Amino acid sequence: MANVFSENDLEILIATKDRSNLDFLTKMFPSEHFSNFNLLIINQSEILVLHSEYPTVRVINAAEIGLSKSRNKAVKNAVKKICLITDDDVVFIPNFQKDIVEAFSELTEASVITFNHIRFGNSQPEKKEIQSYKHSLKSIWKVSSIEIAFKLEEIKKHQIYFDEWFGLGSFFETAEEFLFLKTALKHRLKMYYSPKIIVSHPEISSGRNEGSHQLIFARSALFYKIKGKYAYLWLLKYLLFLYRNDHISKSGFKEKYKIGLSGIYKYQELAQKNL
Repeated sequence: MANVFSENDLEILIATKDRSNLDFLTKMFPSEHFSNFNLLIINQSEILVLHSEYPTVRVINAAEIGLSKSRNKAVKNAVKKICLITDDDVVFIPNFQKDIVEAFSELTEASVITFNHIRFGNSQPEKKEIQSYKHSLKSIWKVSSIEIAFKLEEIKKHQIYFDEWFGLGSFFETAEEFLFLKTALKHRLKMYYSPKIIVSHPEISSGRNEGSHQLIFARSALFYKIKGKYAYLWLLKYLLFLYRNDHISKSGFKEKYKIGLSGIYKYQELAQKNL
């Protein structure tokens, strides 16, 4: 018999930091009170402590930094059948929970479903596809972490977690969601895209400044993790792409190449220490 989920089966895993009250949740959930949802908040702070008086709103305070560490702590402490990953700067669309639950009830073989979102001030969603499809290694490159929902039992059974070297606040500040989904594919979990828009999100994104030192450093490490020695060739091709699209200048090419190499060397250093 097909799984039929209820809205009470959904838990929202929120990453935040330096919070001392729950006021930020009011902006996130404008359509109804946030206590109507099952929330698990990971508050990363060395000073501030967050408390909740609502039985549906659980809080874990953690004196650590790193978005992937926050995500992993949430996954390990989640309790509901379906979990949605999110951040503290999104705004949820009315009836988003209904769309998520219905998607899992309809796509019965899906362990992971990614949804759509819209940027503040935009009239069109980020993803243009209007039909559901099964994810591949190629398609997961386009996924944002705030679009990811999953069956908790499947994720825990296969011990699928975020790589804590990647993501905001870590060594390489990008691609943590790609690596998470890539691991799920490696374990042969079925993953689908749903065109339903569930949240709106600020226009500013850490992944938008294509030519920044930070992003070149991080992406070079990512490709070394994925492709090994071929990352050196990829780095040259990547910088040529950035140059042709006016993200970097000709005079800055050599400097950017050195930044990319330093990202690869940093990943190698971490991997060696982790042996």
